[in-house]
Amino acid sequence: MILTCPSCETQYFADDATIGESGRTVKCAACSHAWFVSPKGETNHASAPRAGAHEAYRDKVRERRRKASRSAAVMAWLIVGTIFGASVAAGVIFRDRVVEYWPESAAAFRAAGLDVNRYGLEFVDTEAERYFEGTTPVLEIEGQVQNISRRERAAPFVRVMLLDETGGYIGASFAPITPERIPPGRTASFSTRVENPPFEAFELELQFSNDRQSGPAGDKGSDMATGGETE
Repeated sequence: MILTCPSCETQYFADDATIGESGRTVKCAACSHAWFVSPKGETNHASAPRAGAHEAYRDKVRERRRKASRSAAVMAWLIVGTIFGASVAAGVIFRDRVVEYWPESAAAFRAAGLDVNRYGLEFVDTEAERYFEGTTPVLEIEGQVQNISRRERAAPFVRVMLLDETGGYIGASFAPITPERIPPGRTASFSTRVENPPFEAFELELQFSNDRQSGPAGDKGSDMATGGETE
């Protein structure tokens, strides 16, 4: 016999023997609705399902699908957000390495208030001295740099910027660092002298630079370092 669910109109083929002589209650596998079937398959009241029953079941199915779709979308956004957040965090944590391979990114990190040091070096024990050599005034600057990274670094030049008392750029002198390769945690030395330095030179700023011809502040290959007054 053919059984039709009075709730969702799903049809099933059932062997008469399974219904038995006294009839039995059956359950719809699609919507879980249960109803009684007589031995002769008399389900007159069920063959005319309640108005809108099938549509109600379809609405439930659609709602379940919508919820599943929303859950999938939320999960996808969470995954994307997690990956993006992890990428940003890694970029911030390893920003010195990022700037080393992509120098143009240094400006973005500085704009965000994050210090960057793509050289992996730091100035230590710097000093400046003014004196006369005969009748010639001389400004001598010397100091050391330390490799604060975990790998050997190539030594750049040290650019000594001469500034007036308002911070205006006057001139610059360049000094090589020796040795040219600096192991992790070790220090290297530099020194330079400026004969007849401008009288208005009041303050010094030290930078690392790969370009001995670069100008003030605009060198993309330099990092600002410590500064101090000339003596």
